[in-house]
Amino acid sequence: MPDFIVIGGGLIGMLTARELASQGHAVSLLEQGQTGRESSWAGGGIVSPLYPWRYNDSITRLASWSQRHYPMLAESLREESGIDPEYSRSGLLVLDQKETELALAWKSKTPQPMEQLTPEAVAACEPALQNPGESAIWLPEVAQVRNPRLVRACRGAIEKRVDIREGTRVTGLQIDNGRIAGVRTSTGGLSAPNVIICAGAWSGKLLEPYTPGPEIEPVLGQMILFRTPPGSLRRIVLHQDRYLIPRRDGRVLVGSTLEYTGFRKQTTDEARASLAEYALERFPVLRDAEIEHHWAGLRPGSPQGIPYIGPVPQVEGLFVNAGHFRNGVVLGPASVRLLTDLVLGRDPILPPQAYALDALRA
Repeated sequence: MPDFIVIGGGLIGMLTARELASQGHAVSLLEQGQTGRESSWAGGGIVSPLYPWRYNDSITRLASWSQRHYPMLAESLREESGIDPEYSRSGLLVLDQKETELALAWKSKTPQPMEQLTPEAVAACEPALQNPGESAIWLPEVAQVRNPRLVRACRGAIEKRVDIREGTRVTGLQIDNGRIAGVRTSTGGLSAPNVIICAGAWSGKLLEPYTPGPEIEPVLGQMILFRTPPGSLRRIVLHQDRYLIPRRDGRVLVGSTLEYTGFRKQTTDEARASLAEYALERFPVLRDAEIEHHWAGLRPGSPQGIPYIGPVPQVEGLFVNAGHFRNGVVLGPASVRLLTDLVLGRDPILPPQAYALDALRA
């Protein structure tokens, strides 16, 4: 019998299993599909909230912790798996001039470097950009990882230390006198004294019988990928809630839509055309580039995007770490560390109250 069952094989689930295994615990990781193939794989991999000044301080605290620790995490995963997550400091260029006042106010409260650039400085920062506008916000320290490589590195780092069960859908929880006893799955029951739900958009369904349960809903996002020569774009560019991310090999990722369509995950011609038009208007260099891929993922939406991290009050031994919305990559390492601190009785890296199931998220 394992010490822990982790439900969900995305980035957060795999990092949770890795941390628990590193402390000598026996861990079973249950994933209804393939590890790392849902929102962890589908996202952009920006190691920052898109407009960091828009967010609650509870999100800023998680993001700041992760940002400090990401270089070491990426290197550790590369050493353990042989797969490079391609952590790169590309910088983030924000073109929305209406964000300037908020951004400058936020600058006084954060140690993260930030500048307001003139049009000439924007052109020097990202030469491929057309019509940069009157000014832009530049965050030079913002980094990225390449999601598919990151989750493959996580899988490689744990596969010899964790009991990974793919194609195993959890259908319910086994509760005995107010304490978790295990789970029921599509392939049979599994007992354990501790269960951690890291199932992304599906987490809320497992906790529906418990009040207050987490308000987590699926939010569809569609993205496209251009294939271009390396160096065609240099910087992550954000404008009107959409972004372009240049990868090391020259590919350019463009995202993302926000669609509330339930658990229906599909791509549409309308979204593909809209994303392509958005990219080509700003970067004519992409006009001759092939759109190599178009895909969709389901983010775990939550009120204010504040994740649920901590114990389920009604059931001893049951924990949750879900609801990161668009910020799973940047908040993941910190939320995993905070949750495992709580599970293992260590001093938490951050005050946990803001992430509790019953915390106010208005």
